[in-house]
Amino acid sequence: MSTISSFAQSKINLYSFKVTDINGKVFDMSSLKGKKVLIVNTASKCGLTPQYKQLEEVYKKYGGDKFIIIGFPANNFNAQEPGTDTEIKSFCEKNYGVTFLMMSKISVKGDDMHPLYKWLTQKASNGVLDSEVEWNFQKYMIDENGNFVGMVSPRDKPDCDRIIKWITGN
Repeated sequence: MSTISSFAQSKINLYSFKVTDINGKVFDMSSLKGKKVLIVNTASKCGLTPQYKQLEEVYKKYGGDKFIIIGFPANNFNAQEPGTDTEIKSFCEKNYGVTFLMMSKISVKGDDMHPLYKWLTQKASNGVLDSEVEWNFQKYMIDENGNFVGMVSPRDKPDCDRIIKWITGN
């Protein structure tokens, strides 16, 4: 039995990662313990960019002590996120009033894929599912214990039934 519990304790989860926020500060994901987290790779020049609006609406309605959204700008798809962190932050605030957490631009696929996205996309690491980031605005759901629970397609809006039911537990 101690072997099983030591395996569970050593398992990688969201809290194993530190990232850089859009202001250049280190953000420790372990500070999110007890919250459900929706991680989304974002882009400012994409046909799906209006999803920022729905993300902000979902965050305003459900965000707080039990739920948070984190945007990770990425330039992996047709160079649709060419800006600097400062430009991205300004774009998000000016055009969509974004108040949810935004992180520094990263790579979500390829040889330079960020370690967080390696965890999100590899069943061997996350214990649930292999996936490939198909496009901008793919959504990853993490439970309040930091465990990966599922992925939602970029085409599914942030306020789709699957995400809302997951947030509310209904």
